[in-house]
Amino acid sequence: MKILVTGGTGRVGAEVVKELQKRKAEIRLLVRKEGDRTPKGVEVAIGDLLDPVSVQKALHGVDKLYLLNAVSPDELTQGLIAYDLAKRLKLKHIVYHSVFRVDHFKDVPHFASKLAIENALREFGVPFTIIRPNYFSQNDATLKDPLTKAGIYPMPLGDVGVSAVDIRDIAEATAIVLTSDEHDGKTYNLNGPEALSGPRAASIWSKLLGKEIRYGGDDMDAFEEQMRKRGPAWSAFDIRMMFEGYLERGFVAEDGDIETLTKLLGHGPLRYEDFAKETALSWQKQQAVAKPAA
Repeated sequence: MKILVTGGTGRVGAEVVKELQKRKAEIRLLVRKEGDRTPKGVEVAIGDLLDPVSVQKALHGVDKLYLLNAVSPDELTQGLIAYDLAKRLKLKHIVYHSVFRVDHFKDVPHFASKLAIENALREFGVPFTIIRPNYFSQNDATLKDPLTKAGIYPMPLGDVGVSAVDIRDIAEATAIVLTSDEHDGKTYNLNGPEALSGPRAASIWSKLLGKEIRYGGDDMDAFEEQMRKRGPAWSAFDIRMMFEGYLERGFVAEDGDIETLTKLLGHGPLRYEDFAKETALSWQKQQAVAKPAA
């Protein structure tokens, strides 16, 4: 049983590959160019999700597809090219990486793309499973400077918050689904065990860093402006719309989600606070290494 993994060199995809390797799965990894960092023991196919010829070549001879494509203006086109070719080649199973509450966020560009791909999966005859992760805990690993220097937790999570999920749980759930035949037609919401509000996140980091961390609040104009400094304007707007949706419609686990994920994993999902502890410790170690000897 051979599995083609897309997005396998990214933050989530790399963890999925690790979990598949633990299960001795035969893996082919689609990468854009030679030299992309890939793990040992994994077959590599060079291609691009916007190039149907290379995608078809990568899919030839595989049984299953893990479809994870990056947020981009052409995300829908990328996803449908891969899906349509998998359908044509009669793959045995597709696991699609979507997003939690996707059907409640139709005004968010990358959510809308994922919902359209989900609809295509359900309409045609290829066996599929959909995973819908919440906000990644590991997103906040990029917040070292605002937390340690400015003393601010800047993500506008509001007072209700999100059920942040650890990418290691996402990867484990995905690998379980890919290496089993028991999950066809199912959709799994992947959530962490506790709601993480903006003030709650600030409190966690205050305790871990030994200093006051303030919640930056919900000024979405200021947030979008900061996002533009880190990426293209279309991406900043997309992210803004997503966080506004969190504030307006909520992004906390639904009834039964945690129990379902616990059953799937065989253990409870990891807490955001555990991720934060690990991250704070790694920052401290980096600082100790970088500090010149007296």
